[in-house]
Amino acid sequence: MLEISTSETPAIRFSESLIRQEENWFAVQTRPRHEKRVALALECKGICAFLPVHRAVRQWSDRKQVLELPLFSNYVFVKTDNGREARAGILRTDGVVRFVGSGGLGTAIPEEQMDAIRTVIKEEVAFTHHPFLTVGQKVRIRGGSLDGVQGIFLSTKGDQSLIVSVETIQRSLALRVDGYVVEAI
Repeated sequence: MLEISTSETPAIRFSESLIRQEENWFAVQTRPRHEKRVALALECKGICAFLPVHRAVRQWSDRKQVLELPLFSNYVFVKTDNGREARAGILRTDGVVRFVGSGGLGTAIPEEQMDAIRTVIKEEVAFTHHPFLTVGQKVRIRGGSLDGVQGIFLSTKGDQSLIVSVETIQRSLALRVDGYVVEAI
């Protein structure tokens, strides 16, 4: 079942009922501006798809409009066993370019990275996009609405942030963690 957002919360297009334990998360690259169509088409095929979106205000010369935009442009996450038949069904979906990972076969995304993204969206935490990092101290937030979210701790000019990364697609979000208890992993 595809969740449709209300006007109060950002949409999370994700179907938990389709998840099986032996499956892993993978990222698929989409054609530009096809993320929502791909997520819906995958759901219609019975494939568990996750498209994290956020709200953004866009200004035109005559009006302002609030839009739901993909958190990571050109990417949709799928939960699959990565078997030949499942991959073929996903790749045959209009708008899907390829699985992200080595050799085009797709690299599984750790569950804790996907949980961190879902928590950020669900809790409507303010964030900014951040360049992808591979170095730094891995930390976990303890307590509050972000309890258990893991990432890389960064402090610049007194601004303390947690970088939540999805390594496979090399994208990151920076969350302000002032006031949260942060522990090293």
